[in-house]
Amino acid sequence: MELAPEEMRVLGCLAEKQLTTPAQYPLTLNALTLACNQTTSRDPVVHYDERLVEQTVTRAKTDGLARFFHPSHGRSALRFGHALDEALGLDTRQLALVTVLMLRGPQTLAELRTRTQRMAEFADTRDVESDLEGLARREPPLVRRLLRQPGQKEERYLQLLGTPGEQTPDPPSARPVPSPSLPAGPLPAGRSEDRATSWEPSADGSPAGHDSRGGADPLSAEVADLRAEVTALRRHVDDLRSQLGL
Repeated sequence: MELAPEEMRVLGCLAEKQLTTPAQYPLTLNALTLACNQTTSRDPVVHYDERLVEQTVTRAKTDGLARFFHPSHGRSALRFGHALDEALGLDTRQLALVTVLMLRGPQTLAELRTRTQRMAEFADTRDVESDLEGLARREPPLVRRLLRQPGQKEERYLQLLGTPGEQTPDPPSARPVPSPSLPAGPLPAGRSEDRATSWEPSADGSPAGHDSRGGADPLSAEVADLRAEVTALRRHVDDLRSQLGL
């Protein structure tokens, strides 16, 4: 099995939500997209849109790793689940370990025990190590112990289902635009080195900063980013209201 980075993220999120918030599982497309794009408990952080997530979970279903749950019992949206435990023959503790490795990359025994606390119960790190060694002895193996690198105190474990991928760049709206550098030499007469910033309304009526040299103020980029987050949160709230019949 060699999962693509987006398959790793989508399936890992489905397994994580099943183990941590079973009342909300299976997930709608909106909820699954939000889970993929979390900035906490994820490495790397990604910016997937719903189209990519839907294409990925559909491909995973074709491979027998995901399930579709059609609307029923008052639910109006198609929902998605995973089948990693059945496809790989994993119990709850093994699934928890594989899930955290898929979502956060190589980790030590202590990190894995801490980060799986909401998913499964391990008495101590020896308990974690026992399960990992069992996964490593499989044919083909699902995890591998990495050699300790210079400067590291503990060995780490890596999942072998696929490559997590690189961190995706921020969307253009979230990138601050650098101001042009000042030309060398003295400033022309009547010019001050401390240039005042003028504020003009943007196309949608919101203030957009521009300095006297025409560079965009970073504040406008932050406002655009915050608006995108508010829109995503509103969609999530609407989805929860739909689930609760409000």
